[in-house]
Amino acid sequence: MPSYVDPEKCDGCKGGDKTACMYICPNDLMVLNVESMLAYNQEPDACWECYSCVKICPQDAVFVRGYDDFVPMGGQVHPMRSSDSIMWTVKFRNGNMKRFKFPIRTTAEGAANAYAGETGGNLDDECLLLEADLPTPN
Repeated sequence: MPSYVDPEKCDGCKGGDKTACMYICPNDLMVLNVESMLAYNQEPDACWECYSCVKICPQDAVFVRGYDDFVPMGGQVHPMRSSDSIMWTVKFRNGNMKRFKFPIRTTAEGAANAYAGETGGNLDDECLLLEADLPTPN
């Protein structure tokens, strides 16, 4: 199900030219209405349901309606982001709630580079970059 923005909660990220949900959306679906200063999903049918916009929203204004098999008949799933983790709250239709906490990025953005220090290998060799380091099978 596509994401949607609750206009009662959205503050347009305090009037900047780009909201957090616009920054994070991998499909560039979230936009800012400059007249109302509220974000919205401009193309709900193209939403990947990645929850990135939901997780990053500082006002908890972005939601995704869950599928009936995952969140049946009135259940809710909502993440709360802190600086080091995301707490997922699942509210079942019978009122029971469960919370799950998962760590988030542990390295600075752009700092993770698995190929740092690699020279590119021998271009005349058929092996891929890291295949030369693998042990050969017996």
